[in-house]
Amino acid sequence: MTTHRAASSTGHEPRSVDPTKPQSVRVVTDSTADLPQSIVDELGITVVPLNIHFGDEVYKEGVEITNEEFYRKLEASARLPTTSQPSVGEFEAVYRSLQPAGIVSIHIAEKLSGTYNSARLASENITGAQIAVVDSQSVTIGLAWPVIRAARAAKAGASFEDVVKLAKETMSRVRLVAALETLEYLRRGGRIGPASAFLGSLLSIKPLIHVQEGEVRPLEKVRTQARAIQRLLEIASQSAPYDDLAVAHARRPEAAEAIRKSLGSIHPYEQILVVEIGGVVGTHAGPGTIGISGTRKSI
Repeated sequence: MTTHRAASSTGHEPRSVDPTKPQSVRVVTDSTADLPQSIVDELGITVVPLNIHFGDEVYKEGVEITNEEFYRKLEASARLPTTSQPSVGEFEAVYRSLQPAGIVSIHIAEKLSGTYNSARLASENITGAQIAVVDSQSVTIGLAWPVIRAARAAKAGASFEDVVKLAKETMSRVRLVAALETLEYLRRGGRIGPASAFLGSLLSIKPLIHVQEGEVRPLEKVRTQARAIQRLLEIASQSAPYDDLAVAHARRPEAAEAIRKSLGSIHPYEQILVVEIGGVVGTHAGPGTIGISGTRKSI
């Protein structure tokens, strides 16, 4: 995490918001958090889009291409798209637009993307600002949880230091596990990391992976999609109870809803989010991916 000009902590708990006063802390993230627009709007989160490249065509995720358009183009494309991080200049523009508020900028794991580094460099270019750039060590809904909790606290009037502290504390309790249709997308996108241990049996398994310490790592390999989902549910149950819980999917809404219903035995059904994995993560995870992420309760 990079922090600039942090003020001393007050130790105060979040307080009620005075609607006549501007929010003193703003939360920024990137489009790989796969946040529903309703949450972005409700909590006043600023989302900086990553780029998706289909040959010479470049789209800003969630701004110039929807998830539906992305997956349709992915199916029709002979070559895999590629992705790239926002520029330093784009982050600078966002940070300047949010001043004089303190800014807590929480992003996809540094080991998975150059996004964190772009944000860090941008923060260093702005003098006299109160900016903390945080490596979430995760992606998709695993990134979303520290963002959501930080944004709720900021909206409730928490101090800059308390928002940063809450984001980091939430990160330590997040778990993200996923079942992929294949490792081929991760392999071709160069994001496979330690999960390359599975490559010898690509055609005969459904890989289960998790994101740990900012890397995609192998968890298990099973033979069928049904068994993969069963194992996801078992693993999720073993980590219960949760403060937050979500199902993320890439073009599998029916399967995601069925998993949500099953998770209702360990967490209130109406509080379980279902989110669609966007184009950037979908480029590397591939269609058919199903993931479960939760913030485990503190003991």
